[in-house]
Amino acid sequence: MKSKCLIACWLLCQSTTLADPMPGTEALTWDGDIASRLVTAADDFLLKKLDTSIAKRPQYWQRDSSSPEGYSASVEPNRKRLAHIVGVRDDRVPFDDFDYTYLGTTETHTVYAVRWPVIGDVTGEGLLLDPKGDLVGNVVVIPDADQQPEQLAGLQDGINANDETARILAENGCRVVVPALINRSVTHRKLSNREFLYRSAFELGRHLIGYEAQKVLAVVDWFDRREQAKEPFIGVTGWGEGGLLAFYTAAIDTRIDRALVSGYFGSRQQVWQEPAYRNVFGLLEQFGDAEIASMIAPRQLIIDPQPGPDVVVPPGTGGKPGHLRSADVTEISAELRRAQTLSGLPMAESVLTQGGLANFCPILKNVATKTRPAFSLPDQKKRHARQMHEIDRHNQWLLGESANVRTKFMDKLVTSSLEAYEQSTEPYRSIFAEEIIGQFTDTLLPPSPRTRLLSQTDNVTSYEVVLDVYPGFFAYGILSIPRDADAKQPRPVVVCQHGLEGRPQDTIGEPSFHYYKAFATKLAERGFITFSPQNLYIFEDRFRTLQFKANALKKTLFSLMVPQHQQIVN
Repeated sequence: MKSKCLIACWLLCQSTTLADPMPGTEALTWDGDIASRLVTAADDFLLKKLDTSIAKRPQYWQRDSSSPEGYSASVEPNRKRLAHIVGVRDDRVPFDDFDYTYLGTTETHTVYAVRWPVIGDVTGEGLLLDPKGDLVGNVVVIPDADQQPEQLAGLQDGINANDETARILAENGCRVVVPALINRSVTHRKLSNREFLYRSAFELGRHLIGYEAQKVLAVVDWFDRREQAKEPFIGVTGWGEGGLLAFYTAAIDTRIDRALVSGYFGSRQQVWQEPAYRNVFGLLEQFGDAEIASMIAPRQLIIDPQPGPDVVVPPGTGGKPGHLRSADVTEISAELRRAQTLSGLPMAESVLTQGGLANFCPILKNVATKTRPAFSLPDQKKRHARQMHEIDRHNQWLLGESANVRTKFMDKLVTSSLEAYEQSTEPYRSIFAEEIIGQFTDTLLPPSPRTRLLSQTDNVTSYEVVLDVYPGFFAYGILSIPRDADAKQPRPVVVCQHGLEGRPQDTIGEPSFHYYKAFATKLAERGFITFSPQNLYIFEDRFRTLQFKANALKKTLFSLMVPQHQQIVN
């Protein structure tokens, strides 16, 4: 009612005086570009939310530290949540064995190129190193995105001999599978291959992280079927992107007895600064690395603090600007201590150590580096092209099926009456608000309107308007009122939206009439009151950065724009 009274007051005053500001409001005295100020305010608001996210996570956990078994059961809902948000959602395809191509034999192990089904028509490909002697353990060795399985197997140059993890483990009696990952090269639309596949998967509730985790977990399925007694151990290890996958899969699947994570561990509070393919919707709502590590307890987790790959995606290249930075030992140690505190269990098996293989596989011997075998190796370009095509095809298949999924999802709507229909939509409204666009629960401030005259013609007067929304965050727009409006006669109000990189000034015809044709002013000339808000999708990478900050919190730009519009409507 207050806003109606303000407009009525203006209507009564306009015939005798031109108020600046509008009667009943404070003066708007801000200088400079208010749209830029708004984006900065949104950024500050989200940074504060990121800062407080750690303190809010305990509400999502019900840990039982009375026993290891009770603890594992108590964090099972969190395992399922992590699997869900990284896109581990589809049932894996059962299979009896790999497709093998023999590559060659060394003194200690035989090497095969292998392929296995994962989900739908998506397969995993890589190498199997099968030891000749007694079997010590089953290990998935996961390379970084820009490493080849053949490098970790000691069959190809490119990495230090001490980093040929698959070869070293195989020489010491471990059965090792090394999957190939999607690389960071650019082959589509100036995007890295990882970002290209991430983008379409993200819209479908899937993720490249989830697809590659499924490839690892399909190998764990194979190990588990071969070793029903769970002896010898099942382990995962990796560096860089492989470290992330080893870390996540060990947290999700308790069949994995031990994990060695290298070049990936630390605080995730700056995850929005990383490349797009690290963006997981809602990650920081429940999880930092400490929370994920706590789901591996009391199983063995070894953190190798060596730096990960240094990857920079600069602005203007087509992809989201980002940087993979490596945490220092101080940060890594603090996050591991936080994990130990969270679990409440003795985490003696969770250690921070350089190298780490000796802890991961205690019977490791010092095996001299042999002469590199001259095997005939798989065509890596064709293998990668197949892996790219399969995931892209799966995303497109999901897109084709999505209409059917939505139809089934919406089948609880009741259409017997308008009242029944409205009632049946309420659960869907909640899901849309909370799970899709994200919803802040902060209480709206009093609007405290500040206004100033922007323009006046014979027919229309326009004001700039600022309204408080949350502490430090506001709504801004342009209110246009017909000069012949009568306070005693209600007028309809139209909220007039601009598009990408637009401004409310575009909708009233200032400075340009182009595209928008001054439609807000034209409506006001026809007797409507109009309000043209400034939305947040402006200044290119500045607003995109807002989106990634919001995504980490299970929020979007709309999580901020909806309360702005609620305040405008109020």
